Amino acid sequence: MKVSLGNDHAGFRMRPDVKEILSGLGCETIDFGSTSEDPVDFPDIAQAVCNAVKTKQATRGIMVCGTGVGAVIAANKIAGIRAALCHDVHSAHQSVEHDDVNVLCLGAQIIGPWLAKDIIEAFIHAQFRDEEPFRGRVAKIRNLERVMAREVIDEC
Repeated sequence: MKVSLGNDHAGFRMRPDVKEILSGLGCETIDFGSTSEDPVDFPDIAQAVCNAVKTKQATRGIMVCGTGVGAVIAANKIAGIRAALCHDVHSAHQSVEHDDVNVLCLGAQIIGPWLAKDIIEAFIHAQFRDEEPFRGRVAKIRNLERVMAREVIDEC
């Protein structure tokens, strides 16, 4: 599996751990940085990570910031992205199985590398349960995305 990866300055220290975990799982990584602890604007990194998923350059994405909150907010603004903030293993696999989540967000200041490993493994190994009611719910999410996009266009 190919995974797009991004972090901000607060997630920088966890970046090597995440890359190592992904490599150990046999994943190829497309790394969008940040490559230092210098402050960066996370929405820019989220856009790069999520665009790789949208254009199918990557199967899934992982973003790491301080709490994961900024990452999940930015990612979920991008049409076609279903991002989840997961700080536990159950949420990591169930978000994929039930909600077809394609981007995992982690908070480096909330969890350590040992828990990140378990969460990432659960996220990577999980598969969407392509059956009702899950298929119907994801379709409703996609429809909501389209409706909201039309409302924004109408407001302009």
